[in-house]
Amino acid sequence: MSMHVLVTGAAGYLGSVLCEHLLDAGYRVTALDNLMYGQNSLFHLCANPNFEFIFGDARNPELIQGLVEKADAIIPLAAIVGATACDRDPWGAKSINLEAIQLINRLRSPQQIVVYPNTNSGYGTQTGETFCTEETPLEPISLYGQTKVQAELELLDSPNVVTLRLATVFGMSPRMRLDLLVNHFTYAAITDGFLVLFEKDFKRNYIHVRDVADAFIHAIENVDTMAGRPFNAGLDAANLSKEELALKVKEYVPNFYIHAAPIGSDPDKRNYIVSNQRLREAGFEAKRDLDHGIQELLKGYRMLGRGRYKNV
Repeated sequence: MSMHVLVTGAAGYLGSVLCEHLLDAGYRVTALDNLMYGQNSLFHLCANPNFEFIFGDARNPELIQGLVEKADAIIPLAAIVGATACDRDPWGAKSINLEAIQLINRLRSPQQIVVYPNTNSGYGTQTGETFCTEETPLEPISLYGQTKVQAELELLDSPNVVTLRLATVFGMSPRMRLDLLVNHFTYAAITDGFLVLFEKDFKRNYIHVRDVADAFIHAIENVDTMAGRPFNAGLDAANLSKEELALKVKEYVPNFYIHAAPIGSDPDKRNYIVSNQRLREAGFEAKRDLDHGIQELLKGYRMLGRGRYKNV
């Protein structure tokens, strides 16, 4: 019988793509989500007999115990994502981002696999000139970064765990997010036609949402050699400053006006370039580049039609 994977937060931006990839790869999938955004991003998977959906909360001990007992591998995606969202709901951030992960780790057996998504926001403020490797000290600034880093550290003290420190994700998803940098810049280019850019020289790494999904599957299939270690997951060719990213978008939207101004600051102080060599040596390399992603986003955004609150 095929391996059974439990995905929490499965109806989110990443989860709705990951569940699709897992099913295509032959896994059985149980998806858990509380549908807090009212999303219907998993409708297209319901016809698959290897897919099951559970409406519920990842913090419910009785529910999680029953689901964990039936799983061979667990991918805990349920989270309050981003510094601003966590600051708005600090109790929710701690209970979902950390305590729900601790719950899963207590309930699972040592034989069960966990592949956990951390964020490379955990590297905190760096120079933007030196590559961050997995040995670079974690210095998270925001509550978001702190909860994710603490969860990773506790998991890595347990057997059969792989953690992926994700670069800034981009690309279309059934549960779309417009707040992610590539997605946001591209959306601004075709809707507003301009972008006011702060901290234009701050650098980040990027990765396509479907490459992230494939990286999770690779980790499950190679847990024997990858367990016990964190892996940066991003595109080595996409260590770009915010200004360089905006100019990349401008290649596809020529009338996009970009203006730099000191109007804000990143709460995570993200300014770093990242080495993904360890993951590449483990046999996985992201393959969908920024050009592919921007063209995909432009195609997808044509489907949004008129704004709900705009007669344009």
